[in-house]
Amino acid sequence: MLDFTHGVFGLDTPFSVVATAHLTNSTTNFQNYTILEEPKEILAPKMVACHTMPYPYAVFYCHSQKSVNKVFKVLLGGEDGDRVEAVAVCHLDTSQWSPNHASFSVLRTKPGASAVCHFFPADNLVWIPASTSM
Repeated sequence: MLDFTHGVFGLDTPFSVVATAHLTNSTTNFQNYTILEEPKEILAPKMVACHTMPYPYAVFYCHSQKSVNKVFKVLLGGEDGDRVEAVAVCHLDTSQWSPNHASFSVLRTKPGASAVCHFFPADNLVWIPASTSM
């Protein structure tokens, strides 16, 4: 994971990680959330996203895109009072994505027609250059 991140950012670029964090202990598995504050953009010229994979031990799928992305921290409130500081990423240029990508059927759009934004679960990681303002 770290070797891949160094490959994207360069060997001399220090980097840090951001991740979604539950600020309260919720016992609800699934619930609706509301955005409580204006999202705060993390100015990151590049990013590496690492998603957990369904294995009996820790395995991550990490990737990066050359197109423009924006990274945000967003304060969310759950129906049961849960508070979450979530990481969200918006992919601004989807023109090179496969037309069969699941996002397009969910959002009823097509490659290049709109940005695609999503939240990261608490067990996923987003690596950003350390000089990035948060």
